Amino acid sequence: MTANVKIVAVLTARADTVDRLRALLDAMLKPSRAEPGNLRYDLWQDQSDPNRFVLDELYADADAVAAHRATPHFQNYLSQIGDLADRAAFVLNPVLST
Repeated sequence: MTANVKIVAVLTARADTVDRLRALLDAMLKPSRAEPGNLRYDLWQDQSDPNRFVLDELYADADAVAAHRATPHFQNYLSQIGDLADRAAFVLNPVLST
């Protein structure tokens, strides 16, 4: 059995780009959630810093992550994100306890 893959991305808008960043991230929600291997795709905004957003993603497995990264909407995101935000992404595996 393959393990789910969680991705948490923290994005902080560059100067004067918060509205453009929000629009780009909003545009990712519907198509990402519609992907067959996507289990969760949520966007959060920091209460103390409205320039900071968090993407909380969950995929069925690594193949679903690869499929997501090959989509036109993700490729569009990649082509713009460097100009709009500083970002850190963490790809996480579940910790199984016995």
